[in-house]
Amino acid sequence: MMTIKAMPFNPFQENTYIVYDETGECIIFDPGCQMSGEKRLLSDFIRKNGLNPVRLINTHCHLDHVFGNAYVSETFRIPLSIHRGELPVLKSAVAVGAQYGVPCEPSPEPDSFIEDGEEICFGNSSLKAIFTPGHSPASLSFFSEKERFVIAGDVLFLNSIGRTDLPGGDYKTLISSIMNRLMPLGDDVVVYNGHGPSTTIGRERLSNPFLT
Repeated sequence: MMTIKAMPFNPFQENTYIVYDETGECIIFDPGCQMSGEKRLLSDFIRKNGLNPVRLINTHCHLDHVFGNAYVSETFRIPLSIHRGELPVLKSAVAVGAQYGVPCEPSPEPDSFIEDGEEICFGNSSLKAIFTPGHSPASLSFFSEKERFVIAGDVLFLNSIGRTDLPGGDYKTLISSIMNRLMPLGDDVVVYNGHGPSTTIGRERLSNPFLT
């Protein structure tokens, strides 16, 4: 059975997720740890729980989700994986950070690219990649059909959706991703998003003002 640990980091309060199972193997999603204290919190949690990081994955590559890519990759010697369509966003993160006055350490290049429908396996567990663009050009969500949750990045929030005014964003594409890729997963599915508290597909179907 998988356990999901959320760790809000950086000035944008981005949710970094550590997903692990009974084997101790884990995936680190969207490491937003920017300051040394945040990096230490992440490393301490992994060490104290006896975890073995095996993958580093970005749901998408906006700077608040990639601040800690270099630290995590170097510290745990694990490869970075993204969707190929996010590569230009990843490469622009340092420049975007400079525009905002927010330092961003250059990310390592991805070692592999994740495709829609790909099974991401670790320990005794697996997650299915779902292509959900709109907030960013090629955002991915990661779904556990068995355990009924999805790591959704900045696609869908509690009573809200991801912003679409950043480069590569598109409102119609985002709504299509939510309605055609996330909503069919089932009302009981828990949505772990990139900022703020988790929600469920059912709750957003009923009350999200962007979807009703």
